[in-house]
Amino acid sequence: MITPVSSPAAFPSRRPGSVRLLWLLVALAALLLVCGLSVTIGTRDVAWSDILAGLGGETATIGQSVVAVRVPRTVLAVLAGAALGLSGAVMQGITRSPLADPGILGVNAGAALAVVIGMAWFGLASLGGYLWTAILGAAGAACLVYAIGSVGRGGATPLKLALGGAATSIAMSSFTVAIILPRNDIAGSVQSWQIGGVGGASYDAIAAMLPFLVVGFAVSLLSARNLNMLALGDEAAAGLGVPVALSRLAAAAGAVLLCGAITAICGPIGFVGLVVPHLCRLLVGVDHRWQLPFSALTGAVLLVLADVVGRIVARPGELDVGIVTAFVGAPVFIWIVRRRRIREL
Repeated sequence: MITPVSSPAAFPSRRPGSVRLLWLLVALAALLLVCGLSVTIGTRDVAWSDILAGLGGETATIGQSVVAVRVPRTVLAVLAGAALGLSGAVMQGITRSPLADPGILGVNAGAALAVVIGMAWFGLASLGGYLWTAILGAAGAACLVYAIGSVGRGGATPLKLALGGAATSIAMSSFTVAIILPRNDIAGSVQSWQIGGVGGASYDAIAAMLPFLVVGFAVSLLSARNLNMLALGDEAAAGLGVPVALSRLAAAAGAVLLCGAITAICGPIGFVGLVVPHLCRLLVGVDHRWQLPFSALTGAVLLVLADVVGRIVARPGELDVGIVTAFVGAPVFIWIVRRRRIREL
């Protein structure tokens, strides 16, 4: 049986407050640094005068216009990375599985499939429509995967959830492709969106998804204490007075809101929610009261950095951030699977 990812046996459970605070300051400094790089670095070089003017909202020159476009892109990358990192940490806490991630559990695929069905069959075109549809699709996929993982003896084990999520994700992705292929009118835009990226950022899109993100962040962060209790096991948590089913449902709702909203705007971006929580547990320990906000902060750093790298390595073009995170996340996923406690599932 797998050791729960948030169990004291899995990682060191105690970190001095000074160490946690130091890592928090390092993460904040890293976020400021990568945001600065995101505004200044891209396929076109810009002068410092244009950067300062562009940050002030001026668009008189090409350089200033480029900077003005990069600012909402950076903001979207920060929000998307924070949401994906936090949702991944919550999902790993709910399932007690080190393999839990919005992509691996099929949540992103469910959101993407719902949006594509809405576009192809119901003429979905508004930002609000995309957001609600993606969230409903993410919730449906999460329920389906949990139902599949609960079948048989032992209930929803980490292995069954991972396998059920992988199968669901593949099936939904295949169905999405089957819908897109005969529809030349939406194929180009949908295929680009499916890769996952922040290149089409706009303040309108950010404003539309912000209420969903605020609620998702609040619900997820407020679930920290109950996730700590759930890490002890359902019976122990219930004995301590924690409403197990309600706590798990509330935390899952927060994660689904975050995943659905980000997928609607950015497309399905994978591996951020897988990689970030593992790193954060090593740095700040297993206490979700620290781990959840730190996962949000670290996820933002990772996604902004991935976006900057995508602009540099493919000049004069650029790689979508979903491709860069896949290059980073796939080796980490293999490393997690090959660890001894995963082989003992």
